[in-house]
Amino acid sequence: LREAEHKENTQAIADAGAGVDAVKQALIVLKEFYASQADASFLQRRRQVPEMAAYKGMQSAKGGVIGMLEVIESDFARLKAETEAAETQAQSEYDRFMEVSAGTKKAKHEEEFKLKLDKDQAEFEREQTEKDLRTTQQELARANDYFEQLKPACLEVHVNWEERVAKRQEEIEALKQAWAILDRKSKSQE
Repeated sequence: LREAEHKENTQAIADAGAGVDAVKQALIVLKEFYASQADASFLQRRRQVPEMAAYKGMQSAKGGVIGMLEVIESDFARLKAETEAAETQAQSEYDRFMEVSAGTKKAKHEEEFKLKLDKDQAEFEREQTEKDLRTTQQELARANDYFEQLKPACLEVHVNWEERVAKRQEEIEALKQAWAILDRKSKSQE
């Protein structure tokens, strides 16, 4: 879009410059022509050829052809100046836009890069957490299996309370008898 506008403005500037040059050339030619006619009319007056009047063109009709060409020249010059100014302004706006766009593009690219890094880091951490969870669940399962193996030996009582009390009393009586026997033997050896 900017290239088309630039091409159009460049062509308009070149055309206006060519127009100014062409009008200047035309003015030079006309001024030389009118100057030579004035000299010729002076020469003719000296020769006194009454039937042929000197051609003076339309110089007296509010500027005539020369005035009109000068207006055209100023129009071409104004068009060229306005187009150059518009081109300069359009180019500076385009440059400013491209600079802002480049900065925005760079910022977006950096943001995208950071988001990808954050995403990759989050996925890595999630995978590590899942791996740790699987390991912990396996350890828990092994611990529960071992607990189930130990549970009968530690928690289940196969003997009721009265039987345990009776066995303990038997044990105590057996220990007393063994003490008494040992005590008699030690007294007899003295």
